[in-house]
Amino acid sequence: MKKLLIKNIKSLVQVEKTPKLKVAGKEMQELLCIDNAWLAMEDDKIVDFGEMDNFPGISDWSNLRVIDASAKLVLPSWCDSHTHLVYDGSREKEFVDRIQGLTYEEIANRGGGILNSAKKLQNTSEEELLEQALKRLDEIKMMGTGAVEIKSGYGLTVKDEIKMLRVIQKLKSLSPLTIKTTFLGAHAIPHEYKSNREEYIKLIIDKMLPQITEEKLADYCDVFCERNYFTKEETIKILNAASKYGLKAKVHANQLSNSGGVQAGIECDAISVDHLEYIGDEEIALLKTSQKMPTLLPGAAFFLGLPHPPARKMIDSGLSIAAASDYNPGSSPSGNMNFIISLLCIQYKMTPEEAINAVTINSAYAMDLSKTHGSIAIGKKANVFITKKIPGYSYIPYSFANNLIETVIINGQEQ
Repeated sequence: MKKLLIKNIKSLVQVEKTPKLKVAGKEMQELLCIDNAWLAMEDDKIVDFGEMDNFPGISDWSNLRVIDASAKLVLPSWCDSHTHLVYDGSREKEFVDRIQGLTYEEIANRGGGILNSAKKLQNTSEEELLEQALKRLDEIKMMGTGAVEIKSGYGLTVKDEIKMLRVIQKLKSLSPLTIKTTFLGAHAIPHEYKSNREEYIKLIIDKMLPQITEEKLADYCDVFCERNYFTKEETIKILNAASKYGLKAKVHANQLSNSGGVQAGIECDAISVDHLEYIGDEEIALLKTSQKMPTLLPGAAFFLGLPHPPARKMIDSGLSIAAASDYNPGSSPSGNMNFIISLLCIQYKMTPEEAINAVTINSAYAMDLSKTHGSIAIGKKANVFITKKIPGYSYIPYSFANNLIETVIINGQEQ
């Protein structure tokens, strides 16, 4: 049994004595901390914590590693509930095209965007994809992420969607991070099906879903519900078919327009509806009656210059909010969740407490992981990080783009 003790912690952040599955509305302002604290872990679990003044002492010091965190903070690892980090290469030419005035949709119509990444991935081996994705996983791990969802969606053929999902399965065995897998065959309509989109949807339902289920390659099914991609009706059709195979729903909703994605997600009992740049009062009211997790992706809105979703209105209305990186080559080529917190505070006017809750307990909920991840609680995964010497947790969003993480611990092991 391996034991790890962190002592003299300046502030132990996001402590839960009575764990919750998520927080909403005014609760998002609450962030319980213990100053001058200690935290004990055995194997891959948190076993105890408290104030140094009440430190119980240790009878058995064998196999015990002690870290002194004087003047430093300890937080639960970030949970990133929306990424596309299995891909080949990059798309910086499209970045330059946008600088020169082309929109995301115009670039897609010229063969760029998702179809560009699909073409690259189709010509890349499983081994090459695995090597690239492992580097990205190591990168986000050292920036504080301990759990991550990864989507397919750059294959767009039976062979290549399955290839992507198999890569994600291998990542689960090679990386210490907790990984959830989402099938996103409905990410775009391939060129060869532009004049017969029903045939591609039939391919997803009749060919992809059965093989994915047979090989147990996914936890969720997602659809890009957006103009020029998949309609609300098509989204519902695909997600209902996926449900019959035991895959829970997620939805790319309302990123470029008021697409009906939120309504589709609610109808299909999605665990989360993601993006929401074009969410309105009707959608907010609908979400208040559901248990779906509205998930914001500020990295993509920042990179593409999209409108900001009304985060303040959503929280003030009583909604939960999660946030994720949307790490992908076209619209958010970064998995830095520390920067996501800064964007939530600076651009969306969320408080540091709300932002930290959004990327910990609420984003864990968006992956069915909030019983084991997303906070410091006895019995949860020993996924935490130790900051450098900083004044307090508000310094994380304040000191944007700076690396404030000194030590990463995943499954009770220093990385």
